[in-house]
Formats: sequence, structure tokens, C-alpha cells
Amino acid sequence: MNSKMRTPISVVAAGLAALLTAVPTFAADALYSERELQTAAWIRDAAADGNKAYAILESLTTEVGPRMAGSEGDARAVAWAEAKFKELGFDKVWKEPVSFPSWQRGVERAEVLAPFPQHLVVTALGGSIATADGGLQAEVVAFDNLDALKAAAPETLAGKIAFVNKPMRAFRDGHDYGPTVAARGAGAVEAGKKGAVGLLIRSVGTDSDRLPHTGLMRYDDKVNKIPAAALSVPDADLLANMLKRGQPVKLKLEIGAKAGPTYTSYNVIGEISGTEKSSDYVLIGGHLDSWDLGTGAIDDGAGCAMTMAAAEFLNRNGLKPKRSIRVVLFANEEQGLFGGNQYHDAHVKELKNVHAAAEADFGQGPVYRLDSHVKPQALPLVKQMQQVLAPLGIEAGGNDNSDGPDLRAMNMAGIASFGLALDGIDYFDLHHTPNDTFDKIEQARLNQSVAAFATWAWLAANSPTDFGSMGDYLVGKAKAAQH
Repeated sequence: MNSKMRTPISVVAAGLAALLTAVPTFAADALYSERELQTAAWIRDAAADGNKAYAILESLTTEVGPRMAGSEGDARAVAWAEAKFKELGFDKVWKEPVSFPSWQRGVERAEVLAPFPQHLVVTALGGSIATADGGLQAEVVAFDNLDALKAAAPETLAGKIAFVNKPMRAFRDGHDYGPTVAARGAGAVEAGKKGAVGLLIRSVGTDSDRLPHTGLMRYDDKVNKIPAAALSVPDADLLANMLKRGQPVKLKLEIGAKAGPTYTSYNVIGEISGTEKSSDYVLIGGHLDSWDLGTGAIDDGAGCAMTMAAAEFLNRNGLKPKRSIRVVLFANEEQGLFGGNQYHDAHVKELKNVHAAAEADFGQGPVYRLDSHVKPQALPLVKQMQQVLAPLGIEAGGNDNSDGPDLRAMNMAGIASFGLALDGIDYFDLHHTPNDTFDKIEQARLNQSVAAFATWAWLAANSPTDFGSMGDYLVGKAKAAQH
């Protein structure tokens, strides 16, 4: 233990001693010791100012920048990550291949031809096909949401451009994203079923900037494929105002996107070795790829930087965990969770070694709640974690965590997982836009998130008991849902 810890520990020891009696109905071997809690409290306080996340993120956005899966930026990001892990002193550094179909963005233009000629700001949705050379011209038909589009009579859309204009509201947990993003994912299929020749959606975002939000869309091979794009929020309002005048609005849309070849990128991994149970590990991380419009600072450079910095802080201060701490920077989350799914497949026989996992993929924070998904017998440990983290302004959550898109396959397989919920009140102002750049990072917010992840990772890696395979629990829950 670093000698610098002596003074902070003496300051917090009295308050932390009370934590040992906070859950008196459980045996002592199911709880953290006072010394472990004191160490965790020191980490919580010291990591908030003594971490390298801001510098790591500046390095990624400056030296690599946009890193769309399958691009030259993707390859540069992999090389950067491998070198950065080594520079930060991780005990083990390696990469694992991840293959996927690539997609390339081309020209993207839209303009109203009549009755009020104006240029519109658009971006192609990820996976979209191109328009014919020279673009397409058609009348626009507006819908309030995806359900309204689904309910439309086919004759209202034949030969026209469908426009889904559903606004998104801002919430700390981003819970309006799911209902809003449905049009991005399925809108082209639903419009294509009814004979539409193109799809426009209001950007899935909470900003008012004249900058469109990209993001993945999907096709159904049984349905005619049509080009799909997102309008910036102000341009969606502009188009809606034109339509309110009761005259047909004719629009020209030109998209030059195309499918690329199958590409192999990598999950890049750094590990701090455990001292007693090194084959078991706590998994933290984020996704290394980004969309191509910005430099991926918020989504998800921040998640990569905070988790790399959390593990580096522990290692630099001589805090060797009992179990290993593994930081995984996942490949191609944006276009289909390829990195997370292929990590699961590559390690499926070793998932029992994942002691606990938590992903950072919702911006820079701060962390405001700790949720879990563990066996009931491990909840006393979770309660102690929550009490240690409380001075950071972190609330105690429930035991129904499902956070972490790259962890989804592993969560389904029953690993113990935690959600360090990041405050995303402004996340969708920047998400998937040209505005996702380093200048939006607030160092104090990022630092609090690093402190939370470092403290949680240390406690998780040093837990006196396991958090439990949730396999039996999930099977039972699925059976109960059927009834």
C-alpha cells in the first residue's frame, strides 16, 4: 500500500467503522473488513484528483479522432489503445480479432424543391443504401412516430418519402431513447413495406443544434430497401412547419453510402494481475469505436478513458487486487455490438472467471447510482459498496441491473454485473453528432466517474465471497415470465 494513504485513512477510519455494523444480520465472512473499507475510501477520495483520464481522452481524440468501425481511424485506434495500455503500465496487454461487415459514408444532401426551396442538413443513417445517381425527388409525408407510420395506408406512401418527426426528451437515465430510436432502427423497413422511396427521421437527440445525429438502422431482406437519413432537429422543425401550410412539399435526397468489405478489427485488452485469484477477473471498459461525424469524446472515448484510468490509478499506487482487473475496449459497438458478442463467444467456456462486470458507455458522468445483478447472498457486499460510494453523491440502486450494451451477451449468460449509472442529461445533445468532441468534456465530471469506477473495481476484485452465477436465477425468471 502506498505510504501516501496513511493520512487519508486516519481521517476516514472512524466513519467507515460504522459500515461494519450496517448489516449486522450477516456473517463476518460475507462482509468487507474495516481495513478494506478504509482502503476503498482512500481510493474514492484520492482518485478524484489523481487520475489520468482527461489526458488519456485528449490523446485519443487528438491522435486518433473519428474511429468508425472498418475505417482507417479504427486501425489507428487499435494501435493507439495497445500502445497506451503498455505506456500506462498494465501487466498484460493483448488484442482479440473481431470481424464484421463494414459500411462507408458518401455524399449526403437534401433540399426542399417546392413550395419553399431551402437546403436541409442531413446525415445518412448507418447501414443505409445509396440513392440512385443524382438522388431521388419525391413528395414528403409526415408521421408523429413509428406507430403512426405502421398504421398508414400503403396508398398514402407509394412513391413518397416518409418523414418520422418524433421529438426526444432529456432525462438523466436517457429512458426516452428507446421509444424514440425505434424509428431509426425500423423506419426504413416499415416505410419500404408501404412503397415509400426514402425515409427521413428527426434526429434522435435532445439538442437544438443544426447538426444531425447518425446511428444504426436495419433492413429486412424480404422488404424493398430504401435510403434513410436523419434531419437535424431544427431542420425537422423547418420541414414540419412547411408541411403545416397544407401544400405538397417536394424534396430531393441524395445519399452516396455503400457497403464495404468484411473487416477485422480488435477488442483491445489490458489487465492488472490479481495476487491470489488471478484467473478470476473484474471486467470494466467501454467501446473503442465511434461514429465518423465527431471525434467520439463522449461516445465512448470517455468510457474508455475512465476505465483505463481507474485501473491505472490502482496499479500506480501499489494497490494490487486479489483478483485481476481487466479493461476491455470493445470493437464496433455502434454497428451491432460485434465486439461484445464476439468477446462472449471467444470466452464462453471461461465466463465463470468473470467475477463481476461493469461497462461505461453513457458519456462522462458523473456516476449517480450503483445498481447490481448478483445472487441475494452477495447483497450485503453491494450495500457496503454503496455506502462507501455515497460521499461521491452516488445513490443506492436495486438488484436488477441490465446496463452495458457490450456486456449484453454475457449478462444473458448469467455473469454478475453492476451498473455505475452515468448522468446522461446532456448525452443526447452530442450523441452521434459532429459536436461529440473533446471540448465538451468537463474534467470534474470525468474525475468523479474515475473515482467511482476505481473504488468499485477494487472492492469487487477483493470481495470476500463471489457475487454468484446468475444462470439459475435468469432461467427461473424466464420461466416465471412465461406464466
